[in-house]
Amino acid sequence: MYELTQTELTQTRSSAPAAREHGRRRWLAVMAGATLAGLLAGTALPAAAQGFPNKQITFVVPYPAGGANDMLGRLIGQKMGEALGQPALVDNKPGAAALLGANAVAKAAPDGYTLLIGGLATHAASPNLLKADYDPLKDFESIGLIGSAPIIAITSLESPYKSLKEVVDAARKDPRGVMYASSGNGSPLHLAGELFTANVGVEMTHVPYKGGNAHIMDLIGGRVPVIFDTATNSMPLLKGGKVRALAIGTASRIADLPNTPTFAEAGYPQFQFTAWYGVFAPAKTPKDVVAKLSAALGAALKNPEVISKLNGVGLSVASGDSAELAKLVPVEYERIGKLIKTANIKAD
Repeated sequence: MYELTQTELTQTRSSAPAAREHGRRRWLAVMAGATLAGLLAGTALPAAAQGFPNKQITFVVPYPAGGANDMLGRLIGQKMGEALGQPALVDNKPGAAALLGANAVAKAAPDGYTLLIGGLATHAASPNLLKADYDPLKDFESIGLIGSAPIIAITSLESPYKSLKEVVDAARKDPRGVMYASSGNGSPLHLAGELFTANVGVEMTHVPYKGGNAHIMDLIGGRVPVIFDTATNSMPLLKGGKVRALAIGTASRIADLPNTPTFAEAGYPQFQFTAWYGVFAPAKTPKDVVAKLSAALGAALKNPEVISKLNGVGLSVASGDSAELAKLVPVEYERIGKLIKTANIKAD
């Protein structure tokens, strides 16, 4: 067996402490580097590190439960949740002409777990009419456009008006004597009415209600003669036989209302107005998260059940593309702002 000489033994003993110190320093350096790398990774890529999504996603609907917007939020939320493999919760936050719910999302953490079912009201009408605590052009990331719905002029079943022309003729004979109702000042229904009267050159008296369905109930009861309503609100009423349609703002007649003329057929081709709906996230939401959410929305909008239900309330289904919505918002914000200014529309 080989044995160390006295000289070799002495050299080995004298070098051992240095070797141990060298090894200790190398171990500390490696551990420090690993710790720093982990910290940097956790800070720079939170979504990727945590594997978005890994928990429930909340869809804020800035309207009361039970209405058309609520139905839209629940349907889209459910199907997006299924596509993402996570449960979806709908949180109704009505108030301040849809500004309350939109502001809650604008101020939420930009992690993709709090989304807004918004549209014309939250990103064009209300911010131009009231003091919003958010910037509709800067405080959101566009996830995608859900679709758009035409305006339908409706009246009660007992109304003397059997056509839109009869409404206009009555307004010409008695300026300001014919009323049209809406869900509130600056609402899509009010804007549609103002645009129609401006295009046609007649005066009608606007009767604003404070949200809910009170304006619809008064129309059904014959207390107001006409409403320029969105298809999402009026289609269930029309299918239920509760109101009568005078004209619809589509390019051609639709299968669900074959006897209802378009505004163009009724003699008013210059009138063009649609309500639109989209999904938004807070600004600074990571791009990879936005892409996943947009893909989930696109998948939901290709679902036959979703298409059938949205078409059933007069909604033309969009692609869910984020770029399409991002391009639409500033155009609509400017267009609706000009209409509000020109018509001198004021908040309630």
